[in-house]
Amino acid sequence: MFCSCARSKMTQVSHHPWGEWPGQGTVDLWVVQSPQVKVEVLTLGAIIRSVSYRGNDGQMEDVVLGYDNLEGYVSDKRYLGAVVGRVANRIAKGRFVLEGKEYQLDLNNGPNALHGGLRGFNKAIWLAAAVEGGVQLSLTSPDGDQGYPGEVQVSVSYTLQGEELTVEYQAQANKTTPINLTNHSYFNLAGQGVADIYDHQVSITAQSYLPVDDTSIPTGEIREVKDTPFDLREPVLIGPRLKELQGPGFDHNFCLSSPGGPWTEKRAARVCHPASGRVLEVSTNQPGVQFYTANFLDGSIAGKCGCRYRKHSSFCLETQNWPDAVNQISAGVLKTFSFRPRKWSCAPTMQCGVTSTPKPYDNISPVHYSCMAQ
Repeated sequence: MFCSCARSKMTQVSHHPWGEWPGQGTVDLWVVQSPQVKVEVLTLGAIIRSVSYRGNDGQMEDVVLGYDNLEGYVSDKRYLGAVVGRVANRIAKGRFVLEGKEYQLDLNNGPNALHGGLRGFNKAIWLAAAVEGGVQLSLTSPDGDQGYPGEVQVSVSYTLQGEELTVEYQAQANKTTPINLTNHSYFNLAGQGVADIYDHQVSITAQSYLPVDDTSIPTGEIREVKDTPFDLREPVLIGPRLKELQGPGFDHNFCLSSPGGPWTEKRAARVCHPASGRVLEVSTNQPGVQFYTANFLDGSIAGKCGCRYRKHSSFCLETQNWPDAVNQISAGVLKTFSFRPRKWSCAPTMQCGVTSTPKPYDNISPVHYSCMAQ
C-alpha cells in the first residue's frame, strides 16, 4: 500500500489505492484529517465518501451516506457524495440553444437531462495531487462530452483547517458552454444507520422558491415562501413539515438572490440534529440552494455497514445556479449561466462542529458550507 503525507497546521493528508474499476483504472482514497474532522475523498467522481466529527457525547460519527466498497459507487445512480457536472440539476428535455445552435443532451431523468448526463463527472476517475492541507482533483471534459460543447478543464480541491473544509472548483472552457457544479453529498447528522431525518431542524434564508412541474422542471414562476410549507426562514422540524407538502418531499430550488444580480456571500441554510448537537450550516454566493430530502431512495441501496438507505433517510443542500437556467427567462431576469471561454471558480467551505449543549440553535462551532464564483 502506498501512502504519502503532507501536513498543514495540524492537517494530515494521505492516500492509498482503494479499488480497481475494470477497464477504467485505479480509484484512490484520500484522507484529509485535522484534530476535529476527518474527511475521505475518492478519485472516482471527486466523491466525498465520509465526513466524521464528534457529537456532544464526544463520539466520532460519519454523517455522509455512501458505500463500503468501490462496486457500490460504480453502480450508484443516486450521486452519493459526488461532484456533478457539467451542469448540476435538470435541463428540460435535454435541450438548449447557445449562440444560435441547438444542443441535444442525453436524457437520463425521464424526459430531462440530470446532473451532466448518463456518464457525468460523477463517473469519471479524476487525477489527484496533494496540496497544502488537502487534495486537488482535476478532469478534462472533451468537446461533445454528453452532448455539451467545448472542452472544459475542471478542478476541485478539498482543504481542511481545523473545523473548516474548503472545496474550491475551477473550470476553463474553450467554447461557450453551460457549467454549474455542485456536490451531491447526502447528510444524516445523527450518523450511520439512522432511519430518517424527521428529528432534524432546518432553516433556509430564502424569500422565494421555484415551483416545479411533474418532471421537476421549474414552471417559470418565482413564488414567495410566505404562508406556504416552503417558508423555512425560521427553524422547523423536517418531519412535520414534510407532511404539509404535496408530493414525496422537498426537491426544490430556494432562491437566495437573482442570478442576474451581484453575487455576494450569504448564509443560505442551517440544519441541526438536537439530540447529537451536530450542525450543518451553508453559506454561498450562488443564487440558489437545492434542498432535497432523499425522496427517491427506496431501501434498495445497501450502504455503509449494510444500512438500507430509504426515503427521507438524509438530506442534500446543493448550492448552485437555478435549475434549467440555460433555458429560462422569468420575471424579466435572464437566468442563462453559459460561459464564454474564461476561467470560472467556486469555493464552498464546510466547518464541522457541535453545539456545546443539545440546544439546537446555540451558535457554536456549526458546520459551514459555502459556494463562491467569480
